[in-house]
Amino acid sequence: MKKIITAIILYLLLGFVSVVCAKSVTISSLKELSSYAHTNGNKIRLKPGIYKISDFLTADSIAAKLERKDFQYFNFRGNNNYFDLRGVEFEIDTKLRELLKYPIHTNEIIISGNGNTFVGLNIRCIGDGLSPGGATLEVSGENNTIKDFKLWVKGSYPYGYGDLFGKGGPDVISHKKQSGFLVTGSYTNIYRCKLFMQSFGHGFFIQKDAGNIYFEDCYVEGNMRSTDDVLKETSGPAFDVKFRTWTPNREGEYIVTPGYMKSLCEDGFRTYGQNKNIRFKNCTAKNTRGGFELRTNGGVDLDGCKVIGVERGFWFGNNAIAKNCKGDAMYGPLLFLEGSNTDIEIEVLSRESDRKVHALATIQGNNNKVILKSEQGKQRMQSLPILVGYTHPEHGEAMSPYGFGACSNLELYNSTNMPIVISDQTNDCSVHTNSVVEDGGTNNIIKYLK
Repeated sequence: MKKIITAIILYLLLGFVSVVCAKSVTISSLKELSSYAHTNGNKIRLKPGIYKISDFLTADSIAAKLERKDFQYFNFRGNNNYFDLRGVEFEIDTKLRELLKYPIHTNEIIISGNGNTFVGLNIRCIGDGLSPGGATLEVSGENNTIKDFKLWVKGSYPYGYGDLFGKGGPDVISHKKQSGFLVTGSYTNIYRCKLFMQSFGHGFFIQKDAGNIYFEDCYVEGNMRSTDDVLKETSGPAFDVKFRTWTPNREGEYIVTPGYMKSLCEDGFRTYGQNKNIRFKNCTAKNTRGGFELRTNGGVDLDGCKVIGVERGFWFGNNAIAKNCKGDAMYGPLLFLEGSNTDIEIEVLSRESDRKVHALATIQGNNNKVILKSEQGKQRMQSLPILVGYTHPEHGEAMSPYGFGACSNLELYNSTNMPIVISDQTNDCSVHTNSVVEDGGTNNIIKYLK
């Protein structure tokens, strides 16, 4: 144990010394930036301006990159650097993706070093070049801090349908995704970063069991389209497959169904695998498929987070905590709870739409505490049931039917005027509500709020 503690102290001291002794340098080209991307312990200031990646990656340099199978625009491999990129914009012509011929799941700008800080960069994708699947930015190293980035993400196929026709297999239409900001390195801190998704792919997402990730004041925004508008098409990918979907609707038919709203991107904030200690503070998802789809069982903690106009709001696995959160159910359910031992508090905003929505929430699992409260001084007018002892629909698709799931020892406080429906898969739950309750479970206690 003493050896481990000594090693940790030495590592921290080396990082401190490298920062204190950091060399400060001002540069004015992407070539210089690429050179410093491989160094350690420097403070680099890139002069403000718009830098076109296509000017940096010439035909000769692309040929050389292809020969050595180097597919990234930049890979920041150095450690303990500070990159001041305020006022800097990278313009990425998406045709470069096709020129580089990179394989599936290739990410374009990677921070693979450790202990770095990056501040102020804008990344703007232009053009119609397609990606075989990947992210515009990946943080794969550990102990990195990213502040005040903005990304405009483009380049996927087909764009304009969301996941109506699949999302990577099985598919009715084969997809080429392009996502925004991937985190695979533990101990990453992300502050005030914004994503504007104009492609089918995730906003912020975490993979490879990365843990101890912190997001603060981050924002993701996508675009929405009604299924009615999709059905008006007289040519194109959807028309060519006769509007056949990859999941069944509530009538059991695999067909685009009118009356719903679809996000054209994937989830705003998403976990994959058993990510532990993932925290979000004052983060917002707008017009994305899922707002916060955090199905890890490693525990997530949300404080002051918000969803606006998404297909589904919050989706939690085991040990999740959500406090001071809020969202509407304009286009789909506000909450899918499939885990156990959670503590959830969400304010239900009063905004509504004319789109079909079938539930405010579905709740299953054991030993959960859920508080659903109305926006102060306002109530929803359209009735959306809170479904206890029910599962989310297949693949979370709003058009698909819900199933049943076991639920026990739930403590539910509902101060909205939304009704509660309790299935026969439910037992030993305590429900406090000011609305009507349909209880088909066993040994449940219903108490009505004043």
